[in-house]
This record gives sequence, structure tokens and C-alpha cells, in this order.
Amino acid sequence: MPISRLGLVVHEGRPEAVSGAQAVREWCARRDIGCVDIDVWQGQGSRRSGREEMRAAGSPDLIVTLGGDGTFLRGARIAAKKSIQVLGVDLGKVGFLTETPVTEVERALDAVHAGRSECEERMTLTMRASKPLEMPSDMEQILCYGRGPALPPPPPRSGSDDSWGVALDVTALNDIVVEKLARDRQVSVGVYIAGRLLASYSADGLIVATPTGSTAYSFAAGGPVLSPRMRAVVFTPVAPHMTFNRTVIANADEPIALRVLPHSGRAAVSVDGQPRGVLEPGDWIGVIAAPEPLRLVRLSPADFYGRLRDRMRLTDAPATAADGESAPLFRPSGPVPEDVRHLRLPPPPLS
Repeated sequence: MPISRLGLVVHEGRPEAVSGAQAVREWCARRDIGCVDIDVWQGQGSRRSGREEMRAAGSPDLIVTLGGDGTFLRGARIAAKKSIQVLGVDLGKVGFLTETPVTEVERALDAVHAGRSECEERMTLTMRASKPLEMPSDMEQILCYGRGPALPPPPPRSGSDDSWGVALDVTALNDIVVEKLARDRQVSVGVYIAGRLLASYSADGLIVATPTGSTAYSFAAGGPVLSPRMRAVVFTPVAPHMTFNRTVIANADEPIALRVLPHSGRAAVSVDGQPRGVLEPGDWIGVIAAPEPLRLVRLSPADFYGRLRDRMRLTDAPATAADGESAPLFRPSGPVPEDVRHLRLPPPPLS
């Protein structure tokens, strides 16, 4: 994929991200490739939406993020608007989304520019609601404490049919969360999956996540880890006051709706950790698989389970030393048998 214009999303508070970004700018300058910084800030006290930032950046061919998973998510919500590929540069911290080491960013850009990279698609979520989301002025400072101003409320998508709820311009790579606002009062929510009531929950929060987001907030709340290659919607309650406190995994074509019950207090809605609005009793949101995936740049087949092993420190388990052999079943010396040829096998080792 020849690059003609590149967008940069940089965590300016991390020196290694700043120096990596300078290497990217110099790489672009040597090849006469346009390079623009994507900041998502629009002056003091306001922020741009993903579409506004995309227009300001001039619709680049590739977005490069340098920072942690939070920085990557900033770039992802912009890239998904126009199906632009994202290259996440890893700075060596805990995270699952960035993979290219900062020391190899120029080699990665060479590979993308020469068409030697791969594209991995990740499922994303979008949302409908009973009404457009709003952020009351008395709530913004509380919800965004320590982060600066909130993103603007997501606008309705053009041409949406309000009889099905208002289609909102939302893209979530990890999760959409409904959670309580008052510390001493849980949120009460009716949860519907595929059009049927599952249960009414009183809980600290309710998470609807993608397989990618299964290792984020949902995992912290006790949810399972899913392969990011799956297409599924993960529902996980946070500290529910009921016997059934398990995660439910729905198919990607099964919508999940959350209605704030009349006796509940107000609830906050966040998208990938960013507060986007407040729900009153009687309001509802519907979370559905988005038709557009996020497109990630990969230089080699992704090693999700190796990353899971490293990030969760599974190498520290007492039984780790008991099995030092290579993985059974995968890539023995003989040819691939007929009954396993349909599987996604790792590439053969380099000779």
C-alpha cells in the first residue's frame, strides 16, 4: 500500500513516543510523503469528534499511533470512520493493541509502503439510543476529572430512522459501558439480548465489549478472554447485586439493549473509556456490531496468546518450568494431515 499521506497520534508526555514520532516525520520527509499530527484537541477547553479530526487531517492513508493502548484507541476511532489502516507502535508497557516496537517503526513503514504488510480486521461496536446523548454541564467535571474536557456528544448518523432509535456516530473497539454516577447508589438496568429480556440488574456498571475488549474492563470485572479474531458481543455486569453474575457471550448479529429502570438514578455512558453522555431513568441504548471493522497493520501473523502470556505474567506460574517442549500438534516435522488443513496454523519455523 503506497503511502501518500500519514497521520500521527502521539502521547506527548512520553519521551520515547516523541522521539519515535520525529523518526516517522523524517521518514516521510525523505520520501516526500505528507505527514500531519492528529491531536483530537481543538484549542483550550474543547475537543474534536473523530470525523472532525479526520477532516482536519485530510484523510490520510495510514494512521500511526505512538503511546499506550489509550493513544491507540484515539487513533482507532478516527481511522475506523474511513476504513484507514492503523499502525500501533509499542513502547514496552502493558497493552494488547500495539505491536510494532518503537525501534522498528521505520522498518514497519518501509514494509507498509512497499506492500509487504498484512491487514488484520477487528470487530467494532456502534450504538443506537432512545434519544441523542448529552453531557450535562454539572456532570462533565465529575466524569472527566483529571482528563480535561470530554469529547463532544456523538452526533446522530445521517439518514437514521428514529423509529429504531437514534443511530449515533459511535465507534468502539473495546467496549461501551453504562455505569452508576452516585457512589452510594447502584444503577438499575434491564438487559435485553436479541430482543428478549435477559434480566434486570442492580450493579455498579454493565459492560458490552468486543473480543478485542475482552482483555480490558470486561476482564477486570471477571469476564473471559476471547480471541480477537472472533465476532461476538460480550456482556459483563460489574458487581451486580444478584446471584447470576456471569458473563454472557452473544453472537455478533444479536443486539444488546440496556434500559435504565424507573427507580434507578442517572447513569453514565462511556465509549472505550471516554464519557460520552448521561442516561436518565427510562432512557435506553442499543449496542450492535458495526458493519465496519478496524484495520490493523501487521508485519507478521499476530501472536495474541504469546502476548497474553507475557502481559498477564503467565510465565511466573509455578508449573511454567514443567513443560519446556514445543507446542504439541502444531508444526511437527511431517506434512500437514488432511483433518487439520482447515485450521489456522502458525507458519513453519525459519530454517
